[in-house]
Amino acid sequence: LQKSAMSDDEAAVPGNKPIRLPKKAAKAPAPLQITAEQLLREAKERELELIPPAPKTKITDPDELKEYQRKKRKEFEDGIRKNRMQLANWIKYGKWEESIGEVQRARSVFERALDVDHRSISIWLQYAEMEMRCKQINHARNVFDRAITIMPRAMQFWLKYSYMEEVIENIPGARQIFERWIEWEPPEQAWQTYINFELRYKEIDRARSVYQRFLHVHGTNVQNWIKYAKFEERNGYIGNARAAYERAMEYFGEEDINETVLVAFALFEERQKEHERARAIFKYGLDNLPSTRTEEIFKHYTQHEKKFGERVGIEDVIISKRKTQYEKMVEENGYNYDAWFDYLRLLENEETDREEIEDVYERAIANVPPHSEKRYWRRYIYLWINYALYEELVAKDFERARQVYKACLEIIPHKAFTFAKVWILFAHFEIRQLDLAAARKILGVSIGKCPKDKLFRAYIDLELQLREFDRCRKLYEKFLESSPESSQTWIKFAELESLLGDTDRARAVFTIAVQQPALDMPELLWKAYIDFEIASEEHERARDLYETLLQRTNHIKVWTSMAEFEQTIGNFEGARKVYEKANQSLENAEKEERLMLLEAWKECETKSGDEEALKRVEMMMPRKVKKRRQIQTEDGVDAGWEEYFDYIFPQDQAAKGSFKLLEAAARWKKQREEAARAAQEELDNPVPAKDEEEDNEEQKEEKVRDGDSDTDLSSETSSSSDSDSSSSSSDSDDSDDEK
Repeated sequence: LQKSAMSDDEAAVPGNKPIRLPKKAAKAPAPLQITAEQLLREAKERELELIPPAPKTKITDPDELKEYQRKKRKEFEDGIRKNRMQLANWIKYGKWEESIGEVQRARSVFERALDVDHRSISIWLQYAEMEMRCKQINHARNVFDRAITIMPRAMQFWLKYSYMEEVIENIPGARQIFERWIEWEPPEQAWQTYINFELRYKEIDRARSVYQRFLHVHGTNVQNWIKYAKFEERNGYIGNARAAYERAMEYFGEEDINETVLVAFALFEERQKEHERARAIFKYGLDNLPSTRTEEIFKHYTQHEKKFGERVGIEDVIISKRKTQYEKMVEENGYNYDAWFDYLRLLENEETDREEIEDVYERAIANVPPHSEKRYWRRYIYLWINYALYEELVAKDFERARQVYKACLEIIPHKAFTFAKVWILFAHFEIRQLDLAAARKILGVSIGKCPKDKLFRAYIDLELQLREFDRCRKLYEKFLESSPESSQTWIKFAELESLLGDTDRARAVFTIAVQQPALDMPELLWKAYIDFEIASEEHERARDLYETLLQRTNHIKVWTSMAEFEQTIGNFEGARKVYEKANQSLENAEKEERLMLLEAWKECETKSGDEEALKRVEMMMPRKVKKRRQIQTEDGVDAGWEEYFDYIFPQDQAAKGSFKLLEAAARWKKQREEAARAAQEELDNPVPAKDEEEDNEEQKEEKVRDGDSDTDLSSETSSSSDSDSSSSSSDSDDSDDEK
């Protein structure tokens, strides 16, 4: 191409080399690209791939026909010669010979094909079908006999052979073929075909015989037994059907029994109105099969009982089903304690055998929580408690119940946590067994190992019921040594002493209690102490306690309680003094608390009947006003405005006016001090004579300013006594005087 592209002059010049294009230019794509899709579209539009059909020729001359057949045979022979193993060519060749009526030649072609591959099922079938189309029955039988002899496991030959004999109504021949077939113990389909063949001709006995031989070969399949039994039932042989089911049960045995056979057997008995037999079969399956395989049995058993059973039978079925469900749940997750509780409750409600219930309890308590945290043990510990209560109350085996309690206490990690309920239940159990010493020992051990408030209280309640007050005192002392911050314990201890009539001991207990540095609920303790003194009619002591408490706290409830105490003893004057002190003490407190105090004071004065004091309190009552304030979110964004109620107290306004007066006085004093300091500086640092006139002018200005400050102070004092509006007017007057 390069040489042709060269000009004639360049080609003529010797020594000139052909110009080589750069590689990039040689590989550059053409400017106009043609895709394969465009090529295909153009070929389709122009119909380039369409081959016109060969013209049809009509042959009328025998010689021409022979010539045509010779050419056709030559084509087939050439195709076979090129690819001898292409069986499709042989089949086409044989069919063509058959189509022109040359059966002998077609038979020869198929025989030659069988020499190539005698195990080709398609060649045998085409050969036999060719013989059947040509109505050469004996030749077809010969072909089928040869085929089944060579390949007896090929099901197509047997089916075609038997079907041919049945079509030509050679029933004994077809039966003979089936007999030859089943001698090879073929798959289930062959047996079922033989059985259906016999049933088509109403040969029940022969079909039964085939079924029995069939089950002897393929008896491992449960469905085959069910089919045989249904066959007998369908033909009215009920005894044979029942015998078939029984033989199936014997065949599989108790170990390998199948739930499908049991369900089918029970449903058969149900159809025969033998409900007791069906029920017995269902129960047999439930008792001998594992729970994972009884779902279908439960389903059909429930339906059977609903249709034909009584209420008790239905309940038994439901209970059995629930047992199976619970077993499955606890097998999947042994730590599902709720499932264990439901399972045990079901067994106990149905009064199951004691051995079975105890076995379930033992299986349940064997699932100890894997973590030493109390929240994992809360549900688990109730298994032990229920177990012990069952042994005591239901089984009446007290020794076993005692062993259960001991085993439970041994398994609990007392160093990490404990369960007071178990200790208390164990002690109460021993008391019911009239063994008080053992109960005391149990509670003593519990307090020594893990001193909990609940254990102390239970032990103290026990001794109180036994009227062992000295033991109660010792227990309270131990209790308070363990937890001195418990206000309830101090109160209970003092109440015990008070009930025993020992007032001094009770007062001493209260005194020690209020001196404790840390208490969980000190307000309850002080209230109990004060109530104790009031009940003892020791009013002075109660008043002293109130005073002591008010030194520690300034809570409004303490003030109101003290005032109410004064009212209850008829001392309204003392109550009034308490309210006055409280009002002074709560000046800086919340407005709601001050309002509560004034309302309580007003109620007190109403009861006392003193009108002047009542008017005085009413003058102190605040004025309720509505105000607005801006709301902000957590991010500091404005969220709008809200309205709220505020209280304005008269004494707050008076204090505000006096505060303004004090501010003015402080400002005047500051100005005086600055003026004195300036004068002292002038004395210390005398100025030259030429500046005397300027100093005189400055002194005049200072006098003017001093006079102005005096007027300002007087105006401010007058404004503070009057109102804010008068102060603003006086300031304007002073400014006019300055001008």
